[in-house]
Amino acid sequence: MAVSTGTPVDYVNPNIGTIGHLLTATAPVVMLPHGMMQIAPRTTPGVMDRYLAERIHDFPIGGASIMATVGQVSDQPEAWASHYDHDLETVSPYYYSVLLEDYDVTAEYTVAEHSAQFRFSFPDTSQQACIWVNTTDDGHVDLIDESTLAGWANIAGVKRYFFMCLSVPGTSRKWTAPDCVKGGTDRQCGAVISFPSLASRQVEIKVGVSYINIDQARSNLLQELPGWDFAQVTQNARRIWNEALGKIAVSGGTEKQRTIFYTALYRSMSRMVNITEDGRYYSAYDGKVHSADGHDFYVNDGLWDTYRCMHPLQLLLEPKRQIDMIWSYLRMYEQSGWLPSFPHVQGARPVMIGNHPAALIADTYMKGYRDFDVNLAYEAIKKNAMEGTMLPWSIGPKTELDDIYLERGFFPALQKGEEESFSQVHPFEGRQAVSVTLEHAYDDWCLAQLARGLGEEEDYAYFMARAHNYEKLYNHRIGFMAPRAGDGSWVEDFDPKRGGGQGGRKYFAECNSWIYTFHVQHDVGGLINLMGGSEQFFARLEALFSEQYDVPKYDFLKQFPDATGLIGQYAQGNEPSFHIPYLYNYVAAPWMTQRRVRQIMDLWYGDGPLGICGDEDGGAMSSWYVFSAMGLYPVCPGRPVYDLGSPLFDEVKIHQEDGSAFVIRAEQVSRQNKYIQSATLNGKPLHQPWLHHSDIVDGEGLVLQMDKRPNLAWGLGASQLPSMTQPK
Repeated sequence: MAVSTGTPVDYVNPNIGTIGHLLTATAPVVMLPHGMMQIAPRTTPGVMDRYLAERIHDFPIGGASIMATVGQVSDQPEAWASHYDHDLETVSPYYYSVLLEDYDVTAEYTVAEHSAQFRFSFPDTSQQACIWVNTTDDGHVDLIDESTLAGWANIAGVKRYFFMCLSVPGTSRKWTAPDCVKGGTDRQCGAVISFPSLASRQVEIKVGVSYINIDQARSNLLQELPGWDFAQVTQNARRIWNEALGKIAVSGGTEKQRTIFYTALYRSMSRMVNITEDGRYYSAYDGKVHSADGHDFYVNDGLWDTYRCMHPLQLLLEPKRQIDMIWSYLRMYEQSGWLPSFPHVQGARPVMIGNHPAALIADTYMKGYRDFDVNLAYEAIKKNAMEGTMLPWSIGPKTELDDIYLERGFFPALQKGEEESFSQVHPFEGRQAVSVTLEHAYDDWCLAQLARGLGEEEDYAYFMARAHNYEKLYNHRIGFMAPRAGDGSWVEDFDPKRGGGQGGRKYFAECNSWIYTFHVQHDVGGLINLMGGSEQFFARLEALFSEQYDVPKYDFLKQFPDATGLIGQYAQGNEPSFHIPYLYNYVAAPWMTQRRVRQIMDLWYGDGPLGICGDEDGGAMSSWYVFSAMGLYPVCPGRPVYDLGSPLFDEVKIHQEDGSAFVIRAEQVSRQNKYIQSATLNGKPLHQPWLHHSDIVDGEGLVLQMDKRPNLAWGLGASQLPSMTQPK
């Protein structure tokens, strides 16, 4: 990582999280915010913890990959790999450099929106320098002349085109790798450019990429990188990142905290990805190229992960971009007939559960941003809710199991020992019946808010009734959310901690009932009443953070590998936990929210390769940290409210698109001084531990007086809970 100089991008360390605690690690991606060109070294296949991989194989760029070698090397791509040393590596969001030790070649690259520039510096030896270009097993390379190549690769049904220029002409040849034979036809899917005499010992390569065609890839390259000034391209990418990260300016805190914060903010800007090219975009949702019509087209999202805090963070910082993202979802609906939750460049992926476009769109709408076709959005979300299946990891029309939900208000689970009889149920993911019910209850609440805003009062009443379906799964006898069979009977011998098999998937999505019992973001007051009142709710929160595994920890994590970042049964490493530490605010104990969020930030976020405690999921884990480090969190997207926690920094300045800024000042804040003593919002005393979105966008600032011991009298406005019923 570059030495910190005080500018935001200099604090970013993309190697944070490149060793996973149990599952997926991050990658040190060089890109622009939401940019289509994204590059990270392809390290040794099979080594999931990228930081621990000892070799770099090549550098992928869309439909191709590039590598540099010296001397005679086999045409087999695996033979090009080189050892490398992190101590001889520079990693930033806008620039990467590494020594390929086996060849003594220094590789560097930087990026623009749809293009990249590489620079390879070869050793001063008599050995021949070579640049290798390779596509996938369904790809093609054309050698246009001694310094120009073009081609494509078909990846998961979508062609990715590239156009490539070299600064120095060389001697080129193509080859057909053994795995390039498709249907008995040889396909030229690789090329090597050799340089018998290279006076400067340096070769630069510019690459443009496209989802439209090769001509568009060439146009993208020529528009973005017309010359060969590598330093200028690097500085421009650096400037763009500083502008993006500078939307939140922090002062105070430690060097480590600023590193974690700005790295988390960088990760939070990785999705969605803008694939608009010259006012056009390719859509896999109907296989056609479309005009963007003034709204860029974005793909690559996972709303189960991102609706909770990543999209709310992006909305706070860039509402115009968020509007384009919603337009993108609506185009996908028009082109495919369904509103996706996991849209990618290849099309909608059938991943996870829920109708969470409802959360994304309702949150944007309720915060006052409505420059999209709200009627079309309502139509799309309602179609998903009424006609689509709720089955995990599925897309398509409803099934008999969905009809049970519509009739009874809960998704049916199998009784203990009962064999699955519905072929539509995913063989590994199962029914996840409790999580499906709880998450759709929240989504239906979001849909109800849109219905009321559009004057659809009958729909509003109907979906608000469905929003209470969570009540039907609260088993008062055991005090947990629990599965019910299709006939309404409770599943026998249900274990809230370890029930449901691998990942709890018979009943839950990747975690257990200790966590999902609190998954009622939209009606915390109702959940408190179900549990018997504030004292009982407080006791249940405390029990969550202290309850142990009852088996060796490795056995527990074997069953729940997503449940990393454990504090008792609370799992910071998985998204359903995110809002739970803030629920103390709702039982007049905001000091415990302040204590818990500080504990989580200190324990489970670091500035090294192990610095992210769970699957990053494209910025979901990091966006939680960004919000929490500022002292805010959106417990219920769709309600324009942020709960207060405990900020890390003396001052946080949130810059708005209109040029104004909202400033959060934490007087006397420190590691020990984490408790709020009093608060002033826009010049007036604040007696409750939350504020409204309008307080930020139309206000000037929040001042918090901090100390090392809690003020038990502050925040007792928490007895006035935000209503489940929102104004029009």
